[in-house]
Amino acid sequence: MTSTPLNTRFAQLFQLSSPIALAPMALATGGALTATCAQAGALGLLGGGYGDLAWTQREYTLATELLKSDAASHARLGCGFITWKLDENAEALDWVLTQKPCAIMLSFGDPRPYAGRIADAGAQLICQVQRLDQVAQAIEAGASVIVAQGGEAGGHGANALEGRSTFTLVPEVADYLAAHAPNTLLLAAGGVADGRGLAAALMLGADGVLVGSRLWATTESLAATGAKTQATHTSGDGTARSQVFDILRRKNWPAPYDFRAIRNDLHRALENDIPGLKANPEPARASYDAGIKAADFSRAHATAGEAVGLIADVPNAREVIARMTQQAHALLTQ
Repeated sequence: MTSTPLNTRFAQLFQLSSPIALAPMALATGGALTATCAQAGALGLLGGGYGDLAWTQREYTLATELLKSDAASHARLGCGFITWKLDENAEALDWVLTQKPCAIMLSFGDPRPYAGRIADAGAQLICQVQRLDQVAQAIEAGASVIVAQGGEAGGHGANALEGRSTFTLVPEVADYLAAHAPNTLLLAAGGVADGRGLAAALMLGADGVLVGSRLWATTESLAATGAKTQATHTSGDGTARSQVFDILRRKNWPAPYDFRAIRNDLHRALENDIPGLKANPEPARASYDAGIKAADFSRAHATAGEAVGLIADVPNAREVIARMTQQAHALLTQ
């Protein structure tokens, strides 16, 4: 690849045309979205999420099929998992490793128990952190790449007490890595939705970015059409981070993690009494379940982060990556 501001160490490691990784969003980052991002020159990380074996096999196989005649793109195919769910059952990880992925991303838990088998399979280990004090553990696990996730991110992340802002977390982690593990690469996550965010991340010391919400709102994403439409009409003021949707979805997430989504009518009705919701969740769950069934996003959730205010359309993923890349390149070279 030619020498450009976007030909970072991360781009070189995975032979990318742009230093962008697709966030492995559970139940949204399926085979089609992953394959399209890989074909567009980004790192495609399938959303293995909660470790459902059948779902992971189906979607990873779809991605492999879509990339079967494109060896260069297939070499940019990986998968991500929620680490604390692997602690309960790691069969989906073990199956993916038989498929020779280029990378495995682990988030929300101790990656060290899985590092050996990931390395033995020849995959690069990517570890997501939300705080500086988690970085040393990721380095000990042998992470090739660390993702510094700010609280702006959609979906799961650190709660308000424990979370950090992307803008300050990324350069602090960059400084730590420069001093303690200079060969470990760094991605910024949380609030990156256009070329300005990509350029800013590189200026803050990152080697690239992990993009969630902006690629969630694409035609290939498995997110519901109504959720994507709601996102295009929501400003960055319109999301909230709380336990509400985890309780409604019967997801028993450990502290200190909670969930950012669009702050819809049902969320607003419940957000000020979390103890009451936990004590008697069934009426609210019935309303939520009915909202899912009816595709009513005043009750069903739309998983988007604070970058939702930068999302005005639902194009294909290739177009999103091209736009981000072109805008970042212009900003960094002008």
